[in-house]
Amino acid sequence: MYVLDTNVLIHDPSALLNFEEHQVIIPMTVLEELDGLKSGKQSVAADCRQAIRTIDKLLGDASPNDIEKGVPIARSTTKEPMGTLSILMSAEHTSSHALPEHVNDNKIINSLAALQEKYTSRDIILVSKDINMRLKARGFGVESQDYQSDQLVDDIDLLPKGYLEFPNSFWDTIDKVETVQREGATEHILKREGDLSRLNINEFVLDEQGFLGRVTSVTGDRVTIRDLHQHDLMNEEVWGLVPRDIYQAMAMNLLLDPEIHLVNLTGSAGSGKTILALAACIEMTVASKLYKRIIATRSTQGLDEDIGFLPGTEAEKMEPWLGAIVDNLEALHEDDENMTASVDYILSKVPLHFKSMNYIRGRSFQHSLIIIDESQNLTPHQIKTIITRAGNGSKVICLGNLAQIDTPYLSALSSGLTYMTERFKSFVHGGHIHLQGVPRSPLAEFAEANL
Repeated sequence: MYVLDTNVLIHDPSALLNFEEHQVIIPMTVLEELDGLKSGKQSVAADCRQAIRTIDKLLGDASPNDIEKGVPIARSTTKEPMGTLSILMSAEHTSSHALPEHVNDNKIINSLAALQEKYTSRDIILVSKDINMRLKARGFGVESQDYQSDQLVDDIDLLPKGYLEFPNSFWDTIDKVETVQREGATEHILKREGDLSRLNINEFVLDEQGFLGRVTSVTGDRVTIRDLHQHDLMNEEVWGLVPRDIYQAMAMNLLLDPEIHLVNLTGSAGSGKTILALAACIEMTVASKLYKRIIATRSTQGLDEDIGFLPGTEAEKMEPWLGAIVDNLEALHEDDENMTASVDYILSKVPLHFKSMNYIRGRSFQHSLIIIDESQNLTPHQIKTIITRAGNGSKVICLGNLAQIDTPYLSALSSGLTYMTERFKSFVHGGHIHLQGVPRSPLAEFAEANL
């Protein structure tokens, strides 16, 4: 028997359908909490209403006796119903002891303990996203678990890095290759087997001998790799910035490619995510004029709320949040005779807009570069909201570090950045690079490794 907590139904309103042949139980206290949260325009209220509708649809016209025994869960018209759904009255208590009921969590745990005494041969498991509730349940003798059905990966290490590294020579691992010349580029067509079967489109292959290639096509049993010249990539200067390592060079290759509409850069603090993105964006708006403007936004605590009615334009109110953009502009021009004048000149020449996430909803940005900084703090729903704003000729650049999540209800596995990385890995016009090292400074590198 799986007993669901309120936060599970808010996190995933269709969670009821994911327990296969098992019995799903909703405590009465959970229905009361859903009822208390269902009003309003926030996303939590919408999720509560959706969960309530799902419960109502599954229960249908069942009688109170049927609900107590368990109503079969019908997932579709073609498949046989599997598992049952029932509502648990929270008035039952164990005969020996109970937690004080001034908190709803305690009411649920007490009713579970009573259920355990009643059904000694069954496994009673509490499913909750609240770590403290799971700890309290275990301390009271009730088994508890986290809800993990929507996590696309079990371990962050399983996320694609955007490249495949080979020790020594890549060609030592290849038995047969077909090499062709297309539009002035050399392409190698290889059989998709072994390590190559893990490659996705727009990922890179590199080895210690100096070979570097980018995957341009992945079919059933074939993978096509375009030969890139590592020396050229490492020496490509973009708005005065030269890549410090091969990972930054690969990131720059994706950022400057007009055929790539979504670039996702992850990496530790100081690995160069923001400065690479900013240099590429200025180059593509000021120098090559491929795009009309740069839009920068980020998520922090309170940013997705209203920015207030006090004096100041939207740009002025957003400036403290987006100080990282200005810091990196200064870093790009630190060798100039007058750095402040250079930064002011760039800000006057480059159509750089700082936008609050609250004002992005409903917009459509044409021929724009959209930089989403600190995207690890976004939920999958918020990531979707921003990416769907991109209109014709626009490019989205997501920057984030999964080790620095500040939002209380997100983890590295449930972050929108993780969700997007996994979902977009086979997108023809998308690319992802996990940057290595900490080139910011020796101090930053030591702190990242030892603090």
